[in-house]
Amino acid sequence: MALLRQEVDPGEAGLDAKALDRLDQHVAHLVDEGRLPGFLVAVSRGGRVAHLTTHGHRDIAAGLPVEADTLYRIYSMTKPVTSVAALILVEEGALGLDDPVADHLPEFAEQRVHTGGPGGGPSTRPVRRPLLVRHLMTHTAGLTFAFYHCHPVDALYREAGLESAVLPGSDLAGTVAAYARLPLQFEPGTQWNYSVATNVLGRIIEVVSGRPLDEFVTDRILRPLGMRDAGFQVTDEQAGRLAELYGDTDAGGIEPIPGLPLRGRPRFLSGSGGMVATAYDVHRFSELLRRRGELDGVRLLAPATVDLMTRNHLPGGVDLRTFGSRPAHDEPGNDGVGFGLGVSVVIDPSRTQAPTGLGTYGWSGVATTTFWVDPSRDLSVQFLTQLRPRKSLKLYPELKRLVHEAVVD
Repeated sequence: MALLRQEVDPGEAGLDAKALDRLDQHVAHLVDEGRLPGFLVAVSRGGRVAHLTTHGHRDIAAGLPVEADTLYRIYSMTKPVTSVAALILVEEGALGLDDPVADHLPEFAEQRVHTGGPGGGPSTRPVRRPLLVRHLMTHTAGLTFAFYHCHPVDALYREAGLESAVLPGSDLAGTVAAYARLPLQFEPGTQWNYSVATNVLGRIIEVVSGRPLDEFVTDRILRPLGMRDAGFQVTDEQAGRLAELYGDTDAGGIEPIPGLPLRGRPRFLSGSGGMVATAYDVHRFSELLRRRGELDGVRLLAPATVDLMTRNHLPGGVDLRTFGSRPAHDEPGNDGVGFGLGVSVVIDPSRTQAPTGLGTYGWSGVATTTFWVDPSRDLSVQFLTQLRPRKSLKLYPELKRLVHEAVVD
């Protein structure tokens, strides 16, 4: 176990302590109102932690406070980790961004695309262009999630038992094979649709490396970076530090809800959302990216590879709202934001929902966890809690605004 600690005073890092206090008070108010269980927020400049605050509880009923070593289900923040794992294989020449997915997963060889009709009786045709590894990493593959409820293919996912993105009782290989039996929503590379694509990428990592996803990620990323608590399961020693997961109620409060089954090695190793981590772990990973592939003398990726990962890959330099394929993506938070290889990337700060530097990249998880790195300000931020809301709290834009106000030089 390792703890994240404040390393420098805010003023030494070019941050306004009073503005950071306003950030803390804003989020603490949500806790005090009963809308969040508790939180940790950390702001770093030049790799040094200049602000670290914990408030509230990791387990309300047990009266256990949020602490620096609290473990969180980071859900979709797993995706950038899986993307780094894939890029390690790309650098080694074992995998190519332009490899057809079917070269590694033959079940995708006869892929078809939806052309019309309802979920129960759709019309399809063979794809005109192959599904590539880069399409998985940029979420332009034509895959989807069952919970969107806005396209006939979403309904096909539900009919196939993929409501939670995993085939009940199956492992990663079996679940990915189930995805392959369903049509794509669109031709690969022609639209953006956030989806199960990173699970497919995780399965490719297994096939190419010859190792289970959790073993590869642990040996090639977590252990070298000293991410000592991060992983796809929680040990007996860690269990008391895992935060309870909450959902919101109709009355405006929160209540405990089931989370990932983390005790014991999971049968389904989700490259999309299966990991847990502490604030220290998240800091180590974001530092790897901020330092362009190297941390404390350990290099996992070349600088050019991290640069490739953290630039916009959507055609024509468009943003998520423009290239998004479904109403689910037509939201103000996608204005001015593109997508790289596993992370979002700010391409037009004048259009973003909150003040953000050009080239800022990062990603979030469904339990209201997020991290971002702003290269223009040499700034990195993480926010961790465990609330899976049915409706957005609109918390992230406020966090970004308040952090922006704290940067004084």
